[in-house]
Amino acid sequence: MLDLPLGVVLHRGFLDPAAQKGLALDIAEVIERAPLYTSTMPRTGAPMSVRMTNCGPLGWLSDKEGGYRYAPHHPVTGEPWPAMPKALLLAWERLANYPAPPEACLINIYDAEARMGLHQDRDEKDFSAPIVSLSLGADCRFRIGETRRGGRTTSLVLSSGDALVLGGPARLRYHGVDRILPTPPAPFALDLPAGAARINLTLRRVS
Repeated sequence: MLDLPLGVVLHRGFLDPAAQKGLALDIAEVIERAPLYTSTMPRTGAPMSVRMTNCGPLGWLSDKEGGYRYAPHHPVTGEPWPAMPKALLLAWERLANYPAPPEACLINIYDAEARMGLHQDRDEKDFSAPIVSLSLGADCRFRIGETRRGGRTTSLVLSSGDALVLGGPARLRYHGVDRILPTPPAPFALDLPAGAARINLTLRRVS
């Protein structure tokens, strides 16, 4: 049995195949209205390996000029972010145990070579709200650290349909994606954006 840190809750197979297919279609519609873009590191301006977009009242972005932040408009089109699909709002209701709805859903698109280094989600004002994460597509090796850099880490595999919640004492734990894993094709059709191996959907309460 996987021994996860207190406050980390893994829901294997939270989304069944039909729910995964429906959510993938919802996300395709979001991407059509809010095209994928590449955020850059604040200090160096180096591009991140993960393409992204957002839905909900706010969206996360990063660049050398403004750093990490939330904004109500797409950084390229200048348009408001599309509304959050109902399936995401229902997932938050079932998993978050928080009295207010999410304000942002980060849509991270991983190709086979993409990574995400260990980081904290601390651009939000209220850390009492959890981070709720949903996976679609290929498996990934996910790593969870402590609330400070260094120290012990825990690794686990996240698969399509899994949900992961970081809340309470785990809300500010460092976490990241070490790599995308070779994954057998799903027994059902799951349409992903061109070049994508995995979609990660991260629901957050910002204010």
